[in-house]
Amino acid sequence: MAVSANRLELLQIADAVAREKQIDRQIVLEAMEDAIQKAARSRYGQETEVRAEINPKSGEIRLSRLLQVVDEVENVAIQIATEEARRKNPAAQPGDWIAETLPPFDFGRIAAQSAKQVIVQKVREAERDRQFDEYKDRVGEIVSGLVKRVEYGNVVVDLGRGEAIIRRDELIPREMFRNGDRVRAYLFDVRREQRGPQIFLSRTHPQFMAKLFGQEVPEIYDGIVEIKAVARDPGSRAKIAVVSRDSSIDPVGACVGMRGSRVQAVVAELQGEKVDIIPWNPDIATFVVNALAPAEVAKVVLDEDRERIEVVVPDPQLSLAIGRRGQNVRLASQLTGWDIDILTEAEESERRQAEFEARTKLFMGALDVDEVVGQLLTSEGFRSVEEIAYVELSDLASIEGFDEETAQELQRRALDTIARIEAEHDARRKELGVADDLRQVDGLTTAMMVKLGENDVKSLEDFAGCVPDDLVGWTERKDGQSVKNAGFLDGFELTKDEAEAMIMQARVKAGWIEAPEAAEEAEAETAEAEA
Repeated sequence: MAVSANRLELLQIADAVAREKQIDRQIVLEAMEDAIQKAARSRYGQETEVRAEINPKSGEIRLSRLLQVVDEVENVAIQIATEEARRKNPAAQPGDWIAETLPPFDFGRIAAQSAKQVIVQKVREAERDRQFDEYKDRVGEIVSGLVKRVEYGNVVVDLGRGEAIIRRDELIPREMFRNGDRVRAYLFDVRREQRGPQIFLSRTHPQFMAKLFGQEVPEIYDGIVEIKAVARDPGSRAKIAVVSRDSSIDPVGACVGMRGSRVQAVVAELQGEKVDIIPWNPDIATFVVNALAPAEVAKVVLDEDRERIEVVVPDPQLSLAIGRRGQNVRLASQLTGWDIDILTEAEESERRQAEFEARTKLFMGALDVDEVVGQLLTSEGFRSVEEIAYVELSDLASIEGFDEETAQELQRRALDTIARIEAEHDARRKELGVADDLRQVDGLTTAMMVKLGENDVKSLEDFAGCVPDDLVGWTERKDGQSVKNAGFLDGFELTKDEAEAMIMQARVKAGWIEAPEAAEEAEAETAEAEA
């Protein structure tokens, strides 16, 4: 009866641990089997292959030793002679394994302690795996829990089936939590680490606000209204862009709710953070104008290659458009993904005038003409000497006050200036040691070669080893601001696609890769041969 009671107690312990740790009962039984095996090895020898099995219904423990069948026994602890093995199993062959039943034994104090450590370790690992598997699939959700403790500004949250942490920088400024407070946060990361799975929560993440709107606005939950972008300055102000899939539903009105009830619920959770709800628009210019609300915009100028937009506002609207400490324009830039430059109408007028004067002086110096002619050329939209040199003669002659003879003379002077500048650039190129073979790359001018030489790109192989960002520069976001890193060929109005095409040319000419056409022809010939 004592044995039966022990067996029953063993199963009861396994059930209790499985319930408490919320893990599978079979995992607990396997941990117990491993613990018994370890204790048995300490009794029968560490090199002995011991197997323990616990019957999940009766709790009976069966111990056995595995012996490998061999012709010549070298280690009696793990091997058995073929003849002896065949007495137990007539079909035994060398290389087979024979199980030999071992008698039960009493655990000593040390063996019991060792077994306990094994069980605790296995159960802890199973609990960690269960937590990781459960929460890794919940990344991107809002979770709720109770504050367990606050350590150095970081808040540890009890989620019921695990612990999570809200780091100090993921908390809304000036909000305080005490033990026992209920808190809601956005689960943005789960990592498997040495000390167990680490669950990271955030209350400053832009998606936290998006998910809160999803809980408060049925149209967002149902997918009728979609949140396209979110930008936040946690604890202060936020902008959210929404669009409706149903033309009969106003996305902004749906998010605001009756008398602002829906948006106020979100604002209360975010500690009074002001929320601007903005209608999203596929036209980037319209979207930027909406994003800068409540400021009024007079004009926008797009630079699609650099994803930069210039916004002109009336003079009284400048401070409103920029916002306190640049907050409004910064959030609008984060929301749209474009860099936004704010100018007043007076500043834009001054800049246009400065550009007009600069181009006029350029033409006066390069073409040796008076100010009136320089102003006429600038007014007609010419931006460089090259445009004048290679434009149709009739276009120049059609300018008021010009005739065909004047147009021919202007083009001659433009071509002379270009030739002189080209000669100066070529001399500088040779001085820098830039190789002639770079001329093989279509679109690469002598002026560009000089710039490359100044950046230590002096041969076809050097150029082939570049990437487009090296030539045209790249933009990266730091602290919510876009930072432009200059490329070797800044100022030449070279697009990223054009830079990539030039680099690919260089790689083909340097013999690094096959020409795309040749590679396609080779593939076609191979396909035909196989057919």
